[in-house]
Amino acid sequence: MKNFAQLIKTLDSSNKTNVKVDALTTYFKNASPEDKVWTIAILSHRRPARPVNTTLLRLWANELANIPLWLFEESYHIVGDLAETIALIIPTTKEHSDKSLTEFLQEIIALKKKTDSEKKEYLHENWMALNYYERFVFTKLITGSFRIGVSQKLMTRALSKAEEVDEDALAYKLMGNWSPNTITFQELILDEKSSDYLSKPYPFYLAYPIEGDVEDLGNPEDWSIEHKWDGIRSQTIIRDDEIYVWSRGEELVTDKYPEFKSFVGIIPNGTVIDAEILAFPENEIGTFNDLQARIGRKTISANLLEKVPVILKAYDILEWEGKDIRNLPYIERRKLLEDLYDDIKDQTRSFRLSERVSLTSWEDVAKERERAREMKSEGLMLKRNTSPYQVGRKKGDWWKWKIEPLVIDAVLTYAMRGHGRRSNLFTDYTFALWQNNENGEKELVTFAKAYSGLTDAEFRKVDDFIKKNTLERFGPVRSVTPKLVFEIGFEGISLSKRHKSGIATRFPRILRWRQDKKIEEANSVEDLKNMIS
Repeated sequence: MKNFAQLIKTLDSSNKTNVKVDALTTYFKNASPEDKVWTIAILSHRRPARPVNTTLLRLWANELANIPLWLFEESYHIVGDLAETIALIIPTTKEHSDKSLTEFLQEIIALKKKTDSEKKEYLHENWMALNYYERFVFTKLITGSFRIGVSQKLMTRALSKAEEVDEDALAYKLMGNWSPNTITFQELILDEKSSDYLSKPYPFYLAYPIEGDVEDLGNPEDWSIEHKWDGIRSQTIIRDDEIYVWSRGEELVTDKYPEFKSFVGIIPNGTVIDAEILAFPENEIGTFNDLQARIGRKTISANLLEKVPVILKAYDILEWEGKDIRNLPYIERRKLLEDLYDDIKDQTRSFRLSERVSLTSWEDVAKERERAREMKSEGLMLKRNTSPYQVGRKKGDWWKWKIEPLVIDAVLTYAMRGHGRRSNLFTDYTFALWQNNENGEKELVTFAKAYSGLTDAEFRKVDDFIKKNTLERFGPVRSVTPKLVFEIGFEGISLSKRHKSGIATRFPRILRWRQDKKIEEANSVEDLKNMIS
């Protein structure tokens, strides 16, 4: 545990990629096989279930620190992270623990079935046996909210250096539905097993946003152009008369989309499709808000299947006739996909092709991009015709050119403290728009939250205003005198019964502080609804 905590401290204290890779490489060279597996699992978001709720954690830590509860809560609001707050308030002793990371995690898993008194005793004993940073890491493992600035790609690079295994091969090995409880390091990283192949997807290839002028990409005829769909990126696998549907987040979601089971027997075995899962109500592309009705459900009822059907909008093929074809040029892979679609399109309504748009000038490409909202897309994807299907986010061959955001002016009404380096500032904001109430009087109605888009200097100025103009306090949240106007941008918009305004926005963020506007000049909910196409 000491070595793992030191690793996390090093990773958390540097923004330099080389420092992080070197720290991970050294750790993987020296850690036990068991701790390696758990470290890989933790850094790839395969953590054990939380055994203790945060209310009890706060109460028991407060008892051990022997301070008033209000002081703990105020400290928590200032620090902004529960594990860090607990690590800070509990006094350090001369006790120490030599338990490994694996031992701690096995105990944490077993803790879930213990009584509250047994859980409390376990936490008190271990909090007092660890130094500050070990205690912080231990509590993070308990809460299950372990986030540090390390991507899986970066971890894979370090593991490749430490074990001398090809990086792309490692990325493939780490995909899929494996558990650190049941797999060894030898099985996960070093062994080659044909049975692992059946359900495993390939690592996803990700696009970069267009930088500079699109004309800098050269001849538009060298590029395949299609719309960028706003759904769930997925890979659909057909092997040995079985279907497996994976999300980009490496979650096996086959059961959530029973419509796709009809592909078995239609799509040949040994096929892997890269595609977008889209809501398709009333035989047209729906919004992401429509799709959310399917995402969070454990069981899909017949009524929901009828109300929110989905389609697979396919744009690439990664495996054909059981062969990995990712190294073929994109245009050749597309030809295989288009031929497949022509063969099966009359046999299923759930499989659709993401059409390529043939354009010969960048002016025409720009015009097509302007049609994005009409097409229910986020913009365009530009893929070099000669490009292979690579691993991760790499510049040069795949670009995304998203449309400009929808924009509206809104009033700041609530604020909450931020996290990390902004934990001492109010930086998480709730915004409102004007609406006439039942008496015909104008009132502000909340519609979105945002926490990014201002400079550090602007955040400090807004924070100062909030502290001087607080109306009420609700735990960490403050209601604020409505006086500040901000320009809010968002990608999409749809009607929603779950929101007070009746509107749901997609990816809201602050574009600028409108210091030139009074709140009377802010937009209305009606203005927002008029943006729905």
